[in-house]
Amino acid sequence: MRPVRRLFLLTCLAATSSLAAFPAIAADKPAQPKLVVVLVVDGLPQEQVTRYRDQFGQGGFRRLLDQGAWFNNAHQAHGVTVTAVGHAAVLTGAYPYQHGIISNDWTDTKTLESMYCTQDNAHSYIGDETKPGAGTSPANLRASTVGDELRYATGNRAKVITVSGKDRGAILLAGKAGTAYMYMGKSGNFASSTYYMQSHPQWVQQYHASKPQDRFYGKEWRPLLADASYAGDASDDLIADEKNRFPFKYESKSGKPDAEYYGKLYTGPYLDEMTLDFARAAVEGENLGRNPAGVPDVLGVSLSSHDYVNHSFGPESRMSHDHLQRLDRLLANFFSYLDKRVGLDNTMVVLTADHGFPNVPEFSQSIKRDAQRLDGKQMSAALSKHLAEKFGQENLVRKWSPPNVILDYTLIEQKSLKREEVENTAARFLLNYPGVANAFTRTQLENGNLPATRIGTLMQRAWNRQVSGDIMVVVKPFWYFSSGKQGTSHGSPYSYDTNVPLMIMGKPWIKAGAYGQYAEVMDIAPTLAHLLRVRPPSAAEGRVLTEALH
Repeated sequence: MRPVRRLFLLTCLAATSSLAAFPAIAADKPAQPKLVVVLVVDGLPQEQVTRYRDQFGQGGFRRLLDQGAWFNNAHQAHGVTVTAVGHAAVLTGAYPYQHGIISNDWTDTKTLESMYCTQDNAHSYIGDETKPGAGTSPANLRASTVGDELRYATGNRAKVITVSGKDRGAILLAGKAGTAYMYMGKSGNFASSTYYMQSHPQWVQQYHASKPQDRFYGKEWRPLLADASYAGDASDDLIADEKNRFPFKYESKSGKPDAEYYGKLYTGPYLDEMTLDFARAAVEGENLGRNPAGVPDVLGVSLSSHDYVNHSFGPESRMSHDHLQRLDRLLANFFSYLDKRVGLDNTMVVLTADHGFPNVPEFSQSIKRDAQRLDGKQMSAALSKHLAEKFGQENLVRKWSPPNVILDYTLIEQKSLKREEVENTAARFLLNYPGVANAFTRTQLENGNLPATRIGTLMQRAWNRQVSGDIMVVVKPFWYFSSGKQGTSHGSPYSYDTNVPLMIMGKPWIKAGAYGQYAEVMDIAPTLAHLLRVRPPSAAEGRVLTEALH
């Protein structure tokens, strides 16, 4: 056979094989969704969805659980489980070692200056105060998103709009080519930044003109359900002081809506209600799902309030329980709206979370767990003192940038010390420090020599060679880094922080059911790229969730 003919046949076979990887699209259903809606509930552990499932109404979480594909063993599969890292994962399908977002904020290892994840001093908020270091653009994000690839594939005709109570929630979902809107705690508006545009479109101006954020002034947040429904929750006396429990009233000392009042809206159901209202305005203002070019659009909605509630009271609290029930009702209304406006059979809905949550230490202690808050600055100071005594040189520790210790390699070299000896000495000290489970050195991380364990894998993924520090510290289970005395936080590689909901609903494309297979949030991006017929994001490492596809 002639070489040219052989090459032609091989090419045809390869093309046929490649096409076979795509499920057949039936003639009676759309080849692509008209609208992809990506919902991220900030700080929602999977266990809360399971624990409160029987109390959900029919149209919110239960609609996703019954009509969609639900992966209950899904994880944010990296070791630093915080808001920015989790949101970056959703539509890049990448881990921090590639996408570059290693935390909400970190220390520049060269200048020792603080860097916020979405910081870009070249841009400012439109119509709102912009403080130095504010989150205004995706400059620090080093990977493309599904939205970026969709915009590229459609010649920028597809629209990608995101909204969140937090700038990082909106910006990291929007990627480089989308448009982000974020809640302004001082004015109560949702603003974009000059990275995206110089002035807001008319629909945003009209939304702001009616001051919808003021309608909650003087309202109270009280339990939605009967008292018996909360019988299994932690006692308020264990997790909250007397001034910080039901009912919560939204008002200010001035007697009128102001920055104090707008700031209070973060903790409770009303910010989520406003976020979804603004998302509706975006659907109509941008005509999402009815793109005249006949291409899909993307709407990203990050619901921030559950995170604030869980930080303050813990996922075991009556407050968190009630907030999730209220969010369930808000989602039901939103899905009904989408069905009327776009049609749910034309819409792909994904719901996940950026991270989970551990219990408040006092609650964990009450059920006989070893749980405490660990002051990272005190730990770092103790390490610095130990290294000074060991090597006769002070200031070998430059900075604590959770969960990283930054060493002074220049000083180590100047004093003719051996880098690995200093690193190993630091790691051994930290391993004996109360509350520390693991400590991994830069040399280990650069060489990929972490233990072949789940913890080792997740921490390796979380470390970025250019951005991260020199010793990564992992706390013991149920411990976490904090200098406070109340509430709880997240950020560990343990399942209570990594196991989050992953639900996908879209009847023409998705097989409904509960799936026990291991899945990652990083699988969302390649799955959406597959269904949208666009190339995967640049650093995506997840898999297509083929078991849930028709």
